[in-house]
Amino acid sequence: MEIAEDYRDAVLPGTTWEKRQFSRCDFSGADLRRLVTQGCTFDECDFSGADLGESRHQASAFRSCVFDRTVLADSTWSACSLLGSSFVDGGLRGMSVRDSDFSLANFSRANLRRRSLSGLRFREASFVDANLTEADLRDSDFRGARLGGADLTGADLRGAKLDANALVQAKLRGARVDLETAIAFAAAHGLMVG
Repeated sequence: MEIAEDYRDAVLPGTTWEKRQFSRCDFSGADLRRLVTQGCTFDECDFSGADLGESRHQASAFRSCVFDRTVLADSTWSACSLLGSSFVDGGLRGMSVRDSDFSLANFSRANLRRRSLSGLRFREASFVDANLTEADLRDSDFRGARLGGADLTGADLRGAKLDANALVQAKLRGARVDLETAIAFAAAHGLMVG
């Protein structure tokens, strides 16, 4: 395991890491383009300003990591855990993500407009004041997520799991929902259904 290693401004394009463990390492400003991770673990690592463009991540964990102004264009994330990580100034721009867990992650004020985020786990994540207009959120799990001031105008929420609080706090004008969510929305707004 590598602990508190300094990778700031490192130039490591095209590197492949398998089953490596990193804890509190600093990757800020690093050139990690085309990085491939397989079964790696990153705990409390800082990727601020790093370039992860065209990187590929399979079954890797990025727990409580910071992605501030991180370049994520054309990166692919499959079966990854990003538990408690923070996405500042950029959100998930350019990422292709499937079957991944963003529980407890922070997307406050992130611009996620028109992003495809279907089938992902966002339990107890923060989307306070985030822009999710016209995002594809089908079948995603938002239970316990904080959506105060989040703009979900025109978003596709069919099959998504949402708490009553989210249905009251978020802006949902023109969002597409299934019957179950429509009934929950009505109940959350004090309407009597039946």
